[in-house]
Amino acid sequence: MSMSAGGAGDPVGGGRRAHPVWWVIAAGLLLNAAGQFVRTDGSVASPAWAQAVPGGGGQRGVFAFSGQLASGVYGVYMVDVDSMTMWCYEYQKERGCMRLAAARSWKYDRYLEQHNVCDITPADVERLIEDQRAYHLQNAENGGNK
Repeated sequence: MSMSAGGAGDPVGGGRRAHPVWWVIAAGLLLNAAGQFVRTDGSVASPAWAQAVPGGGGQRGVFAFSGQLASGVYGVYMVDVDSMTMWCYEYQKERGCMRLAAARSWKYDRYLEQHNVCDITPADVERLIEDQRAYHLQNAENGGNK
């Protein structure tokens, strides 16, 4: 049995009316689309922008990350963006507890131009930064001549 264009089996159908369910679906889709743009108070919705973060563009607060400290040793890294500190807890499985493995402020570290030493305290870094700034200030006052 063949079906010709406009025949009884043709979904486009020559002269046939759409079933009421198709009108209900179309109306529902239109209402859904309108709901995406119109607020409940009747005003048109503004474009979607990222939420503003108070105090600037960066994230604030304390963040935690799990990670491996050494072979078979795991821990939790903590970063406090507001106080510019980071610290790490080591999980000691045999004792069933967490041990503070390290802590550090990077308040002055971020100003270092060159550095590659393990045994330096934040106070030492602060002194290095002060020396570095004094050098740059003196160099600028002398017209950039070394």
